[in-house]
Amino acid sequence: MKRTIPLFITAAGGFILVFAYFIPYTQDWGEKTLVWFDVIASFAMILGGGNLLRVHLQKVSDRDKGWAYSVVTLVSFIIMLIIGFGKVGVHPQEAFPGNPWSGSYREIGSPFWWGYEYALKPLTATMFSMLAFYIASAAFRAFRAKNFEAILLLGTAFIILLGRTAAGVALTGWLPEYLSGLRLENLTIFIMKTFNTAGNRAIMIGIALGIASMSLKVLLGVDRSYLGTGD
Repeated sequence: MKRTIPLFITAAGGFILVFAYFIPYTQDWGEKTLVWFDVIASFAMILGGGNLLRVHLQKVSDRDKGWAYSVVTLVSFIIMLIIGFGKVGVHPQEAFPGNPWSGSYREIGSPFWWGYEYALKPLTATMFSMLAFYIASAAFRAFRAKNFEAILLLGTAFIILLGRTAAGVALTGWLPEYLSGLRLENLTIFIMKTFNTAGNRAIMIGIALGIASMSLKVLLGVDRSYLGTGD
């Protein structure tokens, strides 16, 4: 029963959504199924938060390597949880002035908004800024002109990088109008719209076929890895 019932629920929910997309008379079924998914996702968020607390509390208790980062994670999580659920510092709506909880916890100026804007956003920007240096280092190692394909990749990347900067515009800005297609900024647009679009479409088609085949395996019960059995 532990395997049959989850398989049946997964198959029923998946096929209902498929039928709702193609059959107009079953669209209401699909909408109700999506509501069920939202309820399940709510429980998943609770389980995820509980698991986060368990893992990091265990790490702090055992004094594992990097346990200080776990302390920061736990303190931040608890503070934002209290501020969000308690709507700390939120002003009531004008229509319900007597209800202090009637306002949105995400309204501008609230403590939750302040934490998101001035703590999470700067941290996210810092992380992606650091990733840019790793990407540049990896690109330098990958774009070595060892063969024709590598030379083609290196040349294309060089054109795109220069075409996106003011230096590229200045280098080829002297070309006459009838040769404007050879200017770096115009070459960049041509490459992005033609070759890059074709490659992206091929990749997306492959991804779509892979998703379709994987979905059929899950719906038909062939792939049962989500049950935790390893099958």
